[in-house]
Amino acid sequence: MPRQVYPLRVLGMGLGGVALAAVLHENDAGASSWAWLAFTALLWPQLALWLALRSRHPHRAEVRNLLFDSALAGLWVPLMHFNLLPSVLLLTLATVDKISTGVPRLWLQSLPLMLAGMVLGSVVAGLAFQPVTSMPVILACLPMLLIHTIAVSLAANRLITRIREQNRELDQLHRIDALTGLAGRRHWQQRAEAALRAHRETGAPAMLLMVDVDHFKHINDQYGHASGDDVLRLVAGILRRHLGENDDAGRLGGDEFAVVLAGAGRDRGLDVAESMRRDVEAAAPSLPHLPGLRCSISIGVAEASSAYASLRPWLEAADTALYGAKHAGRNRVGFGLAPEGAESPLPGIS
Repeated sequence: MPRQVYPLRVLGMGLGGVALAAVLHENDAGASSWAWLAFTALLWPQLALWLALRSRHPHRAEVRNLLFDSALAGLWVPLMHFNLLPSVLLLTLATVDKISTGVPRLWLQSLPLMLAGMVLGSVVAGLAFQPVTSMPVILACLPMLLIHTIAVSLAANRLITRIREQNRELDQLHRIDALTGLAGRRHWQQRAEAALRAHRETGAPAMLLMVDVDHFKHINDQYGHASGDDVLRLVAGILRRHLGENDDAGRLGGDEFAVVLAGAGRDRGLDVAESMRRDVEAAAPSLPHLPGLRCSISIGVAEASSAYASLRPWLEAADTALYGAKHAGRNRVGFGLAPEGAESPLPGIS
């Protein structure tokens, strides 16, 4: 934050110094006012950066610096004898600077300090009131008005662009599981809900497969978690190879995967599940750094039904079929029963 604020502070204080110098010249100000202008426009931006960077908490230090900026702006109003245009411009831009930082309520915190600066300046310089702004002072204010405003807008635009990119990255993280490259849980659930909704509205068939790696804890314990990750990537790759254009596979967590086959009837769903199971069983030798590894998966299959009011009971039906497959000896496909009043049940376990 200090390095981000520094260029804007240098620019704002420098351009503001031009307008202040024009007012001081008109008012025949003394040496002390000119010295304070030199501190404000030239020395303070450097000092603020140094104070922030040497602090153990640079962000907090920079917030204090920003509040001091506002106090300085307030102090200069009576020192300029309340010259209208530069005073309003100085206070407005100082407030805009606080808003553009994105620090919550910082601009509100700065208002009492602006007022305190004005009171202090009035005590030091008296209450001389000369609000009329001459043409030379107006011209001196234009660089601050134009250049500083554009610079703050560009900085805000860069921040918005960076936030937009970060949001895209976060969305990608939510959509894709980093380890396997399959859909993340939330994104997969959205696709599965869409398939179930299409079934209820149009009758389009869909199958849901719950996939679990058999004895995955034993694989982790015997070969290590890094090798366990290799197994998960292997299984994910096999699942992906069997997906059609409208199908989606996702990792729900740990060694549990789920597949939705949108538009697939019972026969295709069972064929895909069995092909996945066979390919995983045959693929273990493709991991030569894991000698003796026997890898298999169990799969629970459930058919979409209009009786499912939401995704949850569909998942539970597939999950029940999965546990049936595991209890029957693992490395097999379990067929879930359709709910009462829905389509005819899928028979048995194979």
